[in-house]
Amino acid sequence: MDILVKGRNVEVPEHYRMHVAEKLRKIERYDQKLIRVDVELSHERNPRQSDYCQRVEITCVARGPVVRAEACASDFYTALDHAIAKLDARLRRVADRRRVHRGRHAPLSVAAATSGLPSPVDELFPPVPAAVAAPSARQDDDQPWHVVREKEHDALPMTVDDALYQMELVGHDFFLFLDKESGRPSVVYRRRAYDYGVISLAA
Repeated sequence: MDILVKGRNVEVPEHYRMHVAEKLRKIERYDQKLIRVDVELSHERNPRQSDYCQRVEITCVARGPVVRAEACASDFYTALDHAIAKLDARLRRVADRRRVHRGRHAPLSVAAATSGLPSPVDELFPPVPAAVAAPSARQDDDQPWHVVREKEHDALPMTVDDALYQMELVGHDFFLFLDKESGRPSVVYRRRAYDYGVISLAA
């Protein structure tokens, strides 16, 4: 398993890299087929966020689903401990699911368990502008409209249940996927309490 530690506008000392490698050794017990673990450190420059100014993001790349966790704290050591605790729980979930597929009975998902419950009238989902005009002048790094990261993923067809599972593994509030039944790009997202929503693009 390769461990890559990098900093976004942060210099990472060698002793911290060794500390990360030592902490991440225990996660191999969940998956012996881990290919790479990316650890990214970043610093929040806003002085009002001093208690949560150090962020650690961990991404595990394997032959199965990508598992991700992140945490913020006042120092990188504490943030790393919090992120590894989240990662540990998510990797355990993947391992449990793998054992279920080998013959055990699958537990009832949250979506299936709550599907028959009455739900309140759905609030309208706020529309997202189709395009945001970029200012003609050079953008300032501190402006809210500045794009700081772009990602591209393989569009593997999956069911809504699989998309919800993937969303929980990466710890996001939404997940973009290609619906296996309709063939349309869709998004699952977290609502209040244990409810989820699905948005699909019309043909």
